[in-house]
Amino acid sequence: MRFAKWVFTIAGIYGVLVTLPLYFLETYLGQTMPPALNHLEYYYGFIGVTLAWQFAFLIIGRDPQRFRIFMPVAMFEKFSFFISTLILFLSGRAPQQIMLTASIDCVLGVLFVISFYLTRKSSS
Repeated sequence: MRFAKWVFTIAGIYGVLVTLPLYFLETYLGQTMPPALNHLEYYYGFIGVTLAWQFAFLIIGRDPQRFRIFMPVAMFEKFSFFISTLILFLSGRAPQQIMLTASIDCVLGVLFVISFYLTRKSSS
């Protein structure tokens, strides 16, 4: 149980620290990774949904046993980003920098799977 608490809390804190600055990086990203963003509703929508999930991870981390039912959805959040980014990277459509970030999500996804397994053992 302690492992799951740490994993989800660290994932949530990391996610907030990585996601929140994106609200202020629209112009910078357009200049350093052209072309400029042209569907800002997707960009800001992605940030909002991603940030919401970081708070969900923090909630799961407070009581992993109680919120265990949400862990498979949290795994999907992590693995779907990794797999889609991997496909884009392998086809030359995503930079290495983004692939590194997605790899961190993959590691967190694996830790979520372990957490799910460990919380099952401690349930009655």
